[in-house]
Amino acid sequence: MPNLTYTFVVEHLDPEVGPWSALEYKTIAKESKQQNCRFILSSVPPSLLETQDLKHLQSVGAEARSDSVEAYFASKKEKICLLDPAAEQELDPSDAAVFDVFLFGGILGDDPPRALDRTSELRKKGFTGRRLGPKQMTTDTAVRVTRIVILDQIPLAKIPYTDFPELKLDEHESTEMPFRYVADQSGKPIMPEGMIELIKADADKAFDDLELVDEVDGLENLKVDRP
Repeated sequence: MPNLTYTFVVEHLDPEVGPWSALEYKTIAKESKQQNCRFILSSVPPSLLETQDLKHLQSVGAEARSDSVEAYFASKKEKICLLDPAAEQELDPSDAAVFDVFLFGGILGDDPPRALDRTSELRKKGFTGRRLGPKQMTTDTAVRVTRIVILDQIPLAKIPYTDFPELKLDEHESTEMPFRYVADQSGKPIMPEGMIELIKADADKAFDDLELVDEVDGLENLKVDRP
């Protein structure tokens, strides 16, 4: 492993930190700390800096700041790599000697994908880009893959993945996750602690909210019941 300390930066491009993002950021913070790397959550609206979510993230190793990466790393722009789905060149272990900072748009987990458009906000600033392959990834997966390539010197093609895994919510329901994940030794997707429970809770809420209007084709008070 290269004898350098790397920094992973997520530019937070939204006005709040949702529960999914909070779990992903927490995972990135913990895993980065374990590898003696920095994790910076950047461009955070000042109103968020004092919230409990941000304070909790800082307690597990994240750094949160309101300024953008090009401001506090202005002297080393050539050492910043933007993980960009539109980049022509894929990330390679040799990039460990080229870059010190790896920058993510904080929206790689969107479905349907918005990463290409939202990352353009960072692309316009002239950072050198690298791509992580053709499949959409969650933000924590993108950072994990980058860390494996750079720190462990494993090429993208050699990393074990699982694409679009199906998660069983209960004996009647399952859902397909529209992302690529790193697979663990048993072939299961590596996900943030608590994420499956959050997905189940979201699915329960979505189903409970499903109610048709009182009159549909002459049927009154028609509702959909869970099997």
